[in-house]
Amino acid sequence: MSVAKPIILKIGGSVITDKNGELAARTEVINRLAEETQKAGVKNLIIVHGGGSFGHPTAQKYGIKEGLKDDAQKVGFAETHHVMTVLNGLVMDALVWHSIPAFSIAPSCCLVTENGRIKICEDTILETLLNMGFVPVLYGDAVLDEKLGFTVLSGDQIVSYLARKFGAAEIVIGVDTDGLYDADPKVAKNAKLYTHLTVSELEKVKSTLGGSTAADVTGGMLGKISELVPAVEQGIPVTMVNASKPNRVYKALIGEKVEGTFIEKA
Repeated sequence: MSVAKPIILKIGGSVITDKNGELAARTEVINRLAEETQKAGVKNLIIVHGGGSFGHPTAQKYGIKEGLKDDAQKVGFAETHHVMTVLNGLVMDALVWHSIPAFSIAPSCCLVTENGRIKICEDTILETLLNMGFVPVLYGDAVLDEKLGFTVLSGDQIVSYLARKFGAAEIVIGVDTDGLYDADPKVAKNAKLYTHLTVSELEKVKSTLGGSTAADVTGGMLGKISELVPAVEQGIPVTMVNASKPNRVYKALIGEKVEGTFIEKA
């Protein structure tokens, strides 16, 4: 069964939650993004969202990413997955209210990792849903791992994996900055936005990017970029835009020129 080339939309956890709060969802932003997605009317779409103040603090508190070392972590694994389903429920509410045939798929039920990297992907349901015109919605999740027992699987790794598996037409990444900068724009006032990068330029840029902030267990901007490189190398372009600003995601989805960072193979 083959799938028409999908567009994959990734919405960062920092956009749809307040990372300074705990379990603090930005429902008005979630609602606006659902509206923009509906307006764009993309035929073959997969949505993946991050965890923000839902998944990251819980995963960090119990050391879920490092794997199962102690029985007390089991409730933490269950809690990490549960709070992600709560955030996913809010995203699903908004999408369905906007008449999008969105269908939630828990990564922990179809993906298994080995040392933190996706090894098994049961994709029959995902393929069937896409072929029927549904919009599968996945998210960063606590998943089972063949070596570690369990771990945290980032939405960014899921995006890159599915993009390569289904030969995506493009990837749109919604973050909380205007794109990729040569320094953290929230700290450095004169940080410069990269508007266009090739893979080789991206590799050089990686050395200037910082790791993650304290509560981000999936590697921050550097982690995002590292995950995306294999997809771009396969010829799948990436547009990174500020999803906190109205209509940026809409424009990126319909292929209009939009402020952000465009990354391509060469």
